[in-house]
Amino acid sequence: MKTINIHEAKTHLSRLVEQAVDGEPFIIAKAGRPLVKVTRVEAPSRPQRLGFMAGQISVPKDFDRMGEAEITQLFGNGA
Repeated sequence: MKTINIHEAKTHLSRLVEQAVDGEPFIIAKAGRPLVKVTRVEAPSRPQRLGFMAGQISVPKDFDRMGEAEITQLFGNGA
């Protein structure tokens, strides 16, 4: 793995990032002392998606009023 000084990394960051994405990680050093290792991030195997339970569950029409009697009993009617 190659080590690059911080000044060179700033100058050529776009090219270095592309190389890391292509599987060539590198180390950024300052005054010869390694600071960070740059590698590509592995994407999740399957992206999360909205609506994945469509057709498998149902929400009752009175969902926003469920437990209303119990809540009123506990906290009053708000008046």
